[in-house]
Amino acid sequence: MKQFYQSLSAVIFCFLFFASCGQKMLTRQDAGANQPVGLTMVDPQATAETKALYANLWVIAQKGVMFGHHDSPSYGIGWRGDKDRSDVKDLTGDHPAVYSLDMHRINQTKIDFVKAAYKRGGVSMLVWHQDNPLTESPDAKYPAGTAWDNSKVVDQILTEGSEMNIKYKKILDRVAEALHAMTDDAGQPIPVIFRPLHEHTQGWNWWGSRATSDDEFISFWRFIVEYLRDTKNVHNVIYAISPQMDEVYADTRERLLYRWPGNDYVDFVGIDCYHGRNKDAFFSNVKALSALSLELQKPVGVTETGLENNHTPDYWTNDVLPPLKLHGVSMVVAWRNDKPSHAYGPYKGDASAEDFVKFYEDSTTLFEKDLPDMYKMPKNIIVK
Repeated sequence: MKQFYQSLSAVIFCFLFFASCGQKMLTRQDAGANQPVGLTMVDPQATAETKALYANLWVIAQKGVMFGHHDSPSYGIGWRGDKDRSDVKDLTGDHPAVYSLDMHRINQTKIDFVKAAYKRGGVSMLVWHQDNPLTESPDAKYPAGTAWDNSKVVDQILTEGSEMNIKYKKILDRVAEALHAMTDDAGQPIPVIFRPLHEHTQGWNWWGSRATSDDEFISFWRFIVEYLRDTKNVHNVIYAISPQMDEVYADTRERLLYRWPGNDYVDFVGIDCYHGRNKDAFFSNVKALSALSLELQKPVGVTETGLENNHTPDYWTNDVLPPLKLHGVSMVVAWRNDKPSHAYGPYKGDASAEDFVKFYEDSTTLFEKDLPDMYKMPKNIIVK
């Protein structure tokens, strides 16, 4: 009952806020109402299929939560490069609903995986561990030159006409080329979710909290969006921001909105939540994320999570599933399975394998075969 009144209070707050702005307040239940309601995207020229995916990311949180896995078709425990395979499919006979991959050193193989997931009806999400353009070198020793090298460079990138500005635009040209290459059999662009500056709350990366000021990060985010959207005419992207949220926070909402680029520059709010065995942290962050979804009128999800080869026999149904049953988010994505000592998702022989099958069979969780047509606009939703 307490949860009901908390949720009701959040809805009432949002209703009053949007009413004061002369806009219709939108809830997920409105998707089944007679009167159309509207969502707004970063890119007004987004393709029809991209707008449909965006609408479905909102609506699907009413039905359940999509399970995703990073690099799922590329490799797993004891295999690499097998056709039409994933560790999740080995256990369940079904692919994850969300295929997460890295834009870093994107190649045709990765692009083909996006095409295959789209053809099956799945959703693709792109994270980007981009090299530091100031220090990258083929001879550099880790972390020098990588995403983990937090040498300050964003201020130089933002200086129009500078060496780093010119270099970074060429990097974005290659990103745009890859996004343009993600097409279906008819040559039409495939919609993707893109997380260009993930975990910006952290200090490990060169776009993060130690290497940029608030203004620099916000300007950098907008620079990337505007260059891809307006200069390179990329119109198949849903732009997602994803702060890292590992703990119970006194100011959870504020951390979710850390260095917020503005409602007009963010489509989707994710969290990367590596909370270990702190179930309270996962629960509180999912709850706050769901509330923010209603406040901002944007779909949300857990874009990275998992334990590194440290699962208990009931990990998926006891640690992961409970908050997802109570709070509406569109997805929960486990990080990759590279080797037994670095495996965040389930696999055959894992202590949680049997429990993951129970997780799969729960009506709340959605895998690839459970999805509606994610690229067809749901009824009574308008995306601008």
